[in-house]
Amino acid sequence: MSTISTECGERREVVEEVEKVEDVEDPGARAPASAGEEEMPRVLLTRRQIAAFAVFVLLGVGFLYFVLPNLTGVGKTVHHIEGGDKWWIAIGVLLEALSFAGYVVLFRAVFVLRADSPGRIGWRESYEITMAGLVATRLFAAAGAGGVALTAWALRRSGMSPRLVACRMVAFMVLLYVIYAGSLLLDGVGLGIGLFPGGGSFAITIVPAIVAAILFGVAGAMALLPGDLERRLDRWASGSGHSARWIARAVAAPALAASGVRTAIELIRERDTGLLGAPAWWGFDIAVLWAMFHAFGSPPPFTVIWMAYFVGMLGNLLPLPGGLGGVEGGMIGALAAFGVDFNLSVLAVLSYRAISFWLPTLPGVVAYFQLRRTVSRWRDEQAALPAGTSLTGSSAPASALQGS
Repeated sequence: MSTISTECGERREVVEEVEKVEDVEDPGARAPASAGEEEMPRVLLTRRQIAAFAVFVLLGVGFLYFVLPNLTGVGKTVHHIEGGDKWWIAIGVLLEALSFAGYVVLFRAVFVLRADSPGRIGWRESYEITMAGLVATRLFAAAGAGGVALTAWALRRSGMSPRLVACRMVAFMVLLYVIYAGSLLLDGVGLGIGLFPGGGSFAITIVPAIVAAILFGVAGAMALLPGDLERRLDRWASGSGHSARWIARAVAAPALAASGVRTAIELIRERDTGLLGAPAWWGFDIAVLWAMFHAFGSPPPFTVIWMAYFVGMLGNLLPLPGGLGGVEGGMIGALAAFGVDFNLSVLAVLSYRAISFWLPTLPGVVAYFQLRRTVSRWRDEQAALPAGTSLTGSSAPASALQGS
């Protein structure tokens, strides 16, 4: 536990250098807002964004129900969605609920159940933050950046230091996406060399595995970045002017990444069972796609579904709300590359996305408004406390909350 706090503490020193440089250059350019005055990320649920998303949804539904059925060979396939096995569809809904439960468990393991974390986030607040973040991820593109911004905002409003939030957020993403990269590497090599059933070309098996290996190499290099090198680089940013400001920012980025990666490694070394939420998040979601294949026919080998799922998830990087359209196309294309029946793939993937994308959106919207009330309550509680007392109920400074 102490090692984790130290890593995040190193990140704090680097950011403080950035802030010092900016203050020297223009002391009046910015006035830091207090935690109680920080606004909810403005990119979330503005009227323009809601209207744009509504239009996008209407166009998407119109395409699925009016255009797609008229395409040669696809129309009959889409009309078969209503004929899927209801029991397997129900199992898919249950599996998706377990997937989101795993996400909440991982969130609590990284952000809540730590000695240097505020004690104001219980199970209900954890659910609200994660589900509200889901809405932000669904409404906006850029691989879930909206969800990250909303989650970080809520954590800061709970009383957690912004610098500690940044460190833990990187660790959280590392723990999630190490499963992603590990799956591409393991399944890609297994399929490519014939160890796993399903076959597949070099491009759909070994190439993704190579990309995953490169990602692991980059993460490993970040973890090995020595702390004294960071402190040496900090001295370059001790001056004033534009050059020092840019150097400070350049130093802060790798320092944040390094401290986040090392924090994730330390969390793994602790063998906290809550970290099983990461494989649960991915595993149960993949199982939904597997269940949808059962609902409409005979599924291909699970290793094929596994690989096609992660290759298709690259569609989240496209500038589309929640990767809508890109993920479906990517999964169907990957399944086709493995020789899976096209019609069956269309039915399974569209049904899977109906469950994984659309089903959680409504409770996510509800959680978003619940989170606003929760944060408002935190603000009222903070206002009622004596001056100098934090939301955690302690008068200790913020640095003490970071374990340094």
